Amino acid sequence: MKTVYFIRHAKSSWENPELPDHRRDLLETGIKRTQKISQWLMNIKQIAPELFISSPATRAYKTASIIASYFSYPADKIVVTPTLYPGSPEHIMETLYALPNSINQVVIVAHNPVLTELVNSFLESDKRIFNFPTSAVAAVRFETNEWEKIDLSNNHVDFLITPKNIRSTK
Repeated sequence: MKTVYFIRHAKSSWENPELPDHRRDLLETGIKRTQKISQWLMNIKQIAPELFISSPATRAYKTASIIASYFSYPADKIVVTPTLYPGSPEHIMETLYALPNSINQVVIVAHNPVLTELVNSFLESDKRIFNFPTSAVAAVRFETNEWEKIDLSNNHVDFLITPKNIRSTK
């Protein structure tokens, strides 16, 4: 089995309109929501990611760093993949195909609308989403032991969680 945790970057700031899009930083609200998601992934789902991959955009890398810290994964080991900004579903899948088969669980931190499109491709038509929110996580399990065969394997969305969902379950 191979599992991918697709995560949209945390809520980011539009405060400085002259700052290039890929340099936008996180809002405090985004940091707090990502911490909430991280705690849920660690304590409730008890996931065990072996690799973190991030878009090079500041907001994505900082989101990946926050989540990685909960799993004692060093920020300097996060793989920054330029094709994930702005990215496409094909770029994400190509990144996954190239992974070593010794890795079974990977986190990918990227952007919309790419993540909405990609996650919807794994969901049944009546469960598709309109928007993949900031700090949301979709866990997709592939029934294969080879990354290069994930598109040929059966897959299942194990969960789709947002910070709002966590608040509403308390």
